[in-house]
Amino acid sequence: MYVNLDSTTPIYIQIAEWLQHEIVADRLQTDDKVYSQYQLAELFNINPATAGKGLTILLEEQLLYKKRGLGMFVTTDAKERILTKRRNETLTKMAQNLVIEANRLLVSDEELLALIRRTQEGLK
Repeated sequence: MYVNLDSTTPIYIQIAEWLQHEIVADRLQTDDKVYSQYQLAELFNINPATAGKGLTILLEEQLLYKKRGLGMFVTTDAKERILTKRRNETLTKMAQNLVIEANRLLVSDEELLALIRRTQEGLK
């Protein structure tokens, strides 16, 4: 992944999202050392302070922890926290939008559930 300078998403958010993706994909695991803000700055050709803001987000969300003088590391439950947050936020929003659109189109609950089941079967 590369930082998209044309995106409306701030670069520091993109950095935080990239690191979360690395955790979910198991490329960064429990107690693994994470890139420093200077390594991230070099990797993505951005200002170190911007990279630091991305790391701070993950610290505040308790996905990373600091070891004084050694750097930042992935917390034990980081992957589960990310997955839970995505389930609770992303899927809920998607489900709300789906239900709203189904209501606009006068699709019954039974029809909507059948559509979801057919879609699931088609993906298997």
